[in-house]
Amino acid sequence: MSMIRPSRIALSRFALATLVPAFLLAVAALAGGVWPLIAVLSMTALVVALDYLIIEEGPKEGVEFPAEPWLAQALAWVHFVLLALGVWALSGATGLGAGERLLLFVGLGLYFGQVSNSNAHELIHAGSKRLRRLGMWVYISMLYGHHASAHVRVHHVHVGTEADPASAEVGESFYAYARRAWVDGFRAGYEAEQDLTARGTKRRLNPYVAYVGGAVGMLALAGAIGGFGGVLALLGLAGYAQVQLLMSDYVQHYGLRRKTLHGTTLEPVGPQHSWNAPHWYSSALMMNAPRHSDHHVHPGKGYADLQLEDETPMLPYSLPVMATLALWPAGWRKVMDWRVVYWT
Repeated sequence: MSMIRPSRIALSRFALATLVPAFLLAVAALAGGVWPLIAVLSMTALVVALDYLIIEEGPKEGVEFPAEPWLAQALAWVHFVLLALGVWALSGATGLGAGERLLLFVGLGLYFGQVSNSNAHELIHAGSKRLRRLGMWVYISMLYGHHASAHVRVHHVHVGTEADPASAEVGESFYAYARRAWVDGFRAGYEAEQDLTARGTKRRLNPYVAYVGGAVGMLALAGAIGGFGGVLALLGLAGYAQVQLLMSDYVQHYGLRRKTLHGTTLEPVGPQHSWNAPHWYSSALMMNAPRHSDHHVHPGKGYADLQLEDETPMLPYSLPVMATLALWPAGWRKVMDWRVVYWT
């Protein structure tokens, strides 16, 4: 009898956590009935329950399993299919009732904001140009293409400083942060790409042409799929996903600042500049994105390689729970501000 490799078991955890909800959402879009509710529960109650049945993972040593890009590529194509199917269903083409469509909208928005976003994030950090472009188009399909530039060329360079729109200040509410981070991130990413274009020796088209043009094309495609209702569906789903992306950055960097050394020199990015969440199921759902410190210290690492260390800022609850808490500014500050003081 052949033994199942531990690496395959670990990989199946990521595959099951990300692909099963996609299957349930596809069934919900086509069949309605109880399926939209089941799909929503798979992205909410099930995640919390499984996180806290096995409360947390301790720090890891070594690699869980060799990075295998097939899952990230598969999830990108699943995203495109599910987005088109969702736009079609939400426009009324599959005959879903109002309650069924509302539940489907919530489930799809959660999936795109947590799984598709995390997977696109993995892809834009890939070594392959083809994979980076695939991740870029996932973001473009959510009308958020500029994140492919702002994240890599601004956030990772200036994280934990005032120059990074994605690093929330202590005391800043999520609502104030979201407005600022979206606009300033768009602008900062554009300026970074323009600077790169100006310094290059070869002619280079600013990728913002693809971001804006691609967004217009996606809206036109949504209109072709579902008419005006399809356009509204895409705008709603994209907006919902973008809010969750902004919320993820807000939670994972809230209040943590890099110190200034020797006058004007900033300390290097370290584990102390990101909040982490070790909960096992939501980590699998989000491709280990909650192991955030290691990602910033080693941005080239694949999701399978990311580690937890002892001396890193830890969130008191899982990332989805903390993102929900961030919607209540007073409660958020009560839970988080004293922790920021400890780490700063």
